Amino acid sequence: MEILDNFNLKNFNTFHVSAYARYFINVTDISSLKEALAFAATKELPFMLIGQGSNLLFRENYPGVILEMNIQGKKIIDEDGDSVLVKARCGENWHAFVQWCLGNTCYGLENLSLIPGNIGAAPVQNIGAYGVELCEVMESLEAVEISTGQLKTFSNADCRFSYRSSVFKEELKDQYVIYSVSFRLSRKAEVKIDYDSLAIALQKLSVEEVTPELVSKVVCEIRRSKLPNPGRLGNAGSFFWNPVISTEDFSRLQKNFPDIVSYPQGDKVKLAAAWLIEQAGWKGFREGDVGVHQDHALVLVNYGQGTGAQLVTLSEQIRDSVQDKFGIVLVPEVRII
Repeated sequence: MEILDNFNLKNFNTFHVSAYARYFINVTDISSLKEALAFAATKELPFMLIGQGSNLLFRENYPGVILEMNIQGKKIIDEDGDSVLVKARCGENWHAFVQWCLGNTCYGLENLSLIPGNIGAAPVQNIGAYGVELCEVMESLEAVEISTGQLKTFSNADCRFSYRSSVFKEELKDQYVIYSVSFRLSRKAEVKIDYDSLAIALQKLSVEEVTPELVSKVVCEIRRSKLPNPGRLGNAGSFFWNPVISTEDFSRLQKNFPDIVSYPQGDKVKLAAAWLIEQAGWKGFREGDVGVHQDHALVLVNYGQGTGAQLVTLSEQIRDSVQDKFGIVLVPEVRII
């Protein structure tokens, strides 16, 4: 196990901001994972797991141990009629895994194409997109208990999934490291295209023409049209969560802002954070090398030499501005370190 000192994380976060980790370890198997966890404990230092760094913003140097989760491996482990069980280890790239499943006629993940990150991070926040959530297709996962080093299996129910959350984000936060995830997929090419933008994009095609492969392709096209490529422009996609408020609060807000963009959520209403930010005047704002994307008000960007601290300051200014104008508090979706 190689341990690197004072390691620059610029190439390990999609904002591409410079920040130095006291120690950096590339974890390639379960043995090196346990060694790395033991090293952090011996040094009495905090540690953090990263995959592609697609949801991270380092505002300063990290004083502990960064573990790059690079444990690879995926395979079909069981079949029963049209049902197929596929298992992938935590370091596998999510989108590449979705494409691998499609290539092996294992369907059910196509709506989740092009979501950034690795397999291990997916269950933590129950990723979802275009009408499908991970909890609908995940059967079980294996995770290493940090305090004991033991490998434990969690069923779907054990994970207590909810909207963009799980037990690993709540009660068991920082207690386990996800090692592998198993998905119950199907050999049947049944698609889910009820989500508005997906349905609109495919409306001219017959049912027979809409394949899982086509759904994946269209999802990728929609996602690319909405978000800038972090390989070309430093960003982490949507910076803030879309706020959810009561119907009563929404009615009061709508009286003052009749054009406010909203989406019913049962007895709640979800607001479009991008609309709020744009109405507060931030779309296209730039100061030095940080700013708000000119086409996507929800995306904060690093134009080159911006720092994490500058991006955090900008996000706080946006938050305060939206709160002053609408009385709504935006919460970062990006994890600020």
